[in-house]
Amino acid sequence: MATSTPELQTAAATSNAGKYLTFTLGHESYGISVLKVREIIRLMDITSVPQMPPYVKGVINLRGKVVPIVDLRIKFALANAESSERTCIVVVQVKTASAASAFMGFIVDGVEEVVNFGANEIEPTPDFGSKLDTNYILGMAKIRGKVKTLLDIDCVLTSETLEKLTQTAQAA
Repeated sequence: MATSTPELQTAAATSNAGKYLTFTLGHESYGISVLKVREIIRLMDITSVPQMPPYVKGVINLRGKVVPIVDLRIKFALANAESSERTCIVVVQVKTASAASAFMGFIVDGVEEVVNFGANEIEPTPDFGSKLDTNYILGMAKIRGKVKTLLDIDCVLTSETLEKLTQTAQAA
């Protein structure tokens, strides 16, 4: 496994600097680029779709568009929690394997704020060992004594699952 140089780590932190929508899952905070976010909506009835992975809750009809919904708690193998009035769906635009874009919704426990992270506030993803896939983590942001995991929302789902979801949404 190749190690990254301080120059590469600095370049990665600089390229990841910018505005992020931060949200919670359990007791942890995460962030995604605000440029990917299309809207934040209340939790609504979700129509299940057969033969999807457990973290894919189904689809919703959002103003005439069918949008797949993913439960990030299940995707990240976090403890299950009851929905509250803060639970919501963050609708994002993601890139599919075929380089097209698609809308996808992620269930989160609550939205916190939009934060502008500078390069000096973002650390590279720690090395958790060779067996763990951390490609979906852009880095770790430090703000007010807390750490927020910055996610590459395009990489959270595998391209295979993403293709299956977009095909299902297009067929509906």
